[in-house]
Amino acid sequence: MGRYHRHEDGTVHVHDHDEEHDPGEHDLGDHTGYGTATERVEVLEAIFGENDRLAAANRDRFDAAGVRAVNLMSSPGAGKTQLLRRTLERLQGRVRVGIVEGDIETSLDADRLEGFGAAISLVNTGQGFGGECHLDAPMVASALPRLPLADLDVVIVENVGNLVCPAEFSIGEHAKAMVYAITEGEEKPLKYPVMFRAVDLVVVNKIDLLPHLDFDLDSFLENLRKVNPTVLVVLASARTGEGLDGWIDWIESQITR
Repeated sequence: MGRYHRHEDGTVHVHDHDEEHDPGEHDLGDHTGYGTATERVEVLEAIFGENDRLAAANRDRFDAAGVRAVNLMSSPGAGKTQLLRRTLERLQGRVRVGIVEGDIETSLDADRLEGFGAAISLVNTGQGFGGECHLDAPMVASALPRLPLADLDVVIVENVGNLVCPAEFSIGEHAKAMVYAITEGEEKPLKYPVMFRAVDLVVVNKIDLLPHLDFDLDSFLENLRKVNPTVLVVLASARTGEGLDGWIDWIESQITR
């Protein structure tokens, strides 16, 4: 069984790195048993191809402005917005942050991030984008004109809450991260490997609840190691602020790259 080592800043390195992965590779699945297999693969390749073209254009816009972009993903209720509130509090006056806020409907999450000095651009996928359960490159492209990119250091994209689709679509980000709540169970990396395999960092959130839950942290980290052996892990509580130094340090490290 793989082991983990927790550092003073809250980051965790999972040992036994015996697997490789390519987070940028699209897995279209094996459809050879279906009569429409060829057509299905061609349609998917066309969709991903167009998305990747626009993602590259987004990346060029970020690079031209000297901005780093982070795609932040999670399931609904894992704590992305609360983590971002804490992040904006900590970075205010030090780092110039822009937020692309993705939701199917409402401005509730965007409203919660107001008042911390960040520029915020809201994308409701239920308005003109078919109610999609993820952000893709065209949606992010539509949000960028509402951000003062030349005046920012980093743009954090809060993706729609979903453990499947957001990981499959590049949006032009430089790095991917996800928030995982311990209330979701130890098996999620095995059930949703595409998401956990795609990210560079996982914030394991709500660790203040560990004494109250029947949750095996070792088991979760072992499952995570099986699908993404090189991922960086931060153990944190967005509610109490515990362990957030590792996350903040990681965000700031993105800017200096």
